[in-house]
Amino acid sequence: MQTTADTPATDIVQPSTPGEVAAAMKRASDEGRSMVIRGAGTKMGWGRPAARIDVMLDMRRLNRVLTHAHGDLTATVEAGATLRDVNDTLSRLGQGLPIDPAFADEATIGGILATNDSGPLRHRYGAPRDLILGVHLATTDGVLTKAGGQVVKNVAGYDLSKLIAGSFGSLAAIVSATFKLFPIPEASKTMRVAVADEASLTQVVRRMMGSQLEPMAFEVDVRSRSTQNPQNPQSKNFSASAAASAFNVLLRFASLPVVVDAQVAGATEALKGIATSIDVVEGYAERMLWRAQATRLWDGAGAIVRASWLPASIAAVLSELPAGAELIGRAAIGAGLVRLDGDEAEQARVIGQLRHSPHVGNVVVLRGSAALKALVDVWGPQGDRQRLLSAMKLAFDPNGVLNAGRGPL
Repeated sequence: MQTTADTPATDIVQPSTPGEVAAAMKRASDEGRSMVIRGAGTKMGWGRPAARIDVMLDMRRLNRVLTHAHGDLTATVEAGATLRDVNDTLSRLGQGLPIDPAFADEATIGGILATNDSGPLRHRYGAPRDLILGVHLATTDGVLTKAGGQVVKNVAGYDLSKLIAGSFGSLAAIVSATFKLFPIPEASKTMRVAVADEASLTQVVRRMMGSQLEPMAFEVDVRSRSTQNPQNPQSKNFSASAAASAFNVLLRFASLPVVVDAQVAGATEALKGIATSIDVVEGYAERMLWRAQATRLWDGAGAIVRASWLPASIAAVLSELPAGAELIGRAAIGAGLVRLDGDEAEQARVIGQLRHSPHVGNVVVLRGSAALKALVDVWGPQGDRQRLLSAMKLAFDPNGVLNAGRGPL
């Protein structure tokens, strides 16, 4: 284990083994030193502004795929491995971990699991919490513990795997995790469906949800209603283009080639009379489309919040957003990201409005300036959950040294 100085007040600890992770956790707890657990750092700006950070626990040296039981469709992966490297390894046997969060190429397994971050593939496969089978943790008392198992059907012990997902490093350090995998589809095509307005967008969502079609991804994509820049989606510049309509739905079908073609034909027929245009892309153009979709909101300025809503209420949600706001989300799940322009006071006003809306569930600020985070709580009111969250924090981290107050607990 190597320790270097980042600033006079912050040490960077880089463990190479699970035992070194546990020892670092116990040392920080015993000494009352505030510790933040770090992977690739792609989400270090998320959460509340950090209080004093004495120790940064850098997990990137634990970066191996420990086991790949391809016959059982499972793999155990160390927390510091990047999702890209993991899927490169798994793809050699035609399998993959179907998670596509923000910054997917750089993000580490531990960071993805700690934030429970997901993307368009959540429509079919769920969030990281839904794919994890077991977890290996280091706690602040220096103990290494395992929960769950390495097979899909497992009922042993408490489900700490689900508890740790989304805890933002506030409870323990993830050393490794076991996930269920899926075969890589043979073929894939994506439909970009443009519609005229919010009402038509809602109609598309309801019609697709009521159909027998099974898209891998089903995305609502609402762009600024004041600026559009239509381009040919087949061109190599499609990754940077905007659709002619401000209101769009992306449908990705992936399976055997004949099944994909049948699903695309079925969706095209179902959306006649609603869509103003439908483009179908595959291959390079499709890869560029989804790459652009993953970064579009993050590439621009403004605050970014994560929100949830009832899928059928998408029009009501959009009516509460200012004209310059943009939204990307899982259409049939009712969860996604909203980017807000304007100054911090205006951003705070919209966040408050969304949190009081009967159509919107949890609203969490992912990206925002220090001024915005001084105006609104990043996590929002916890209500009756606060007592439970505080009890969990006390049980796992009695000295309160983990995460510098950044997380939800």
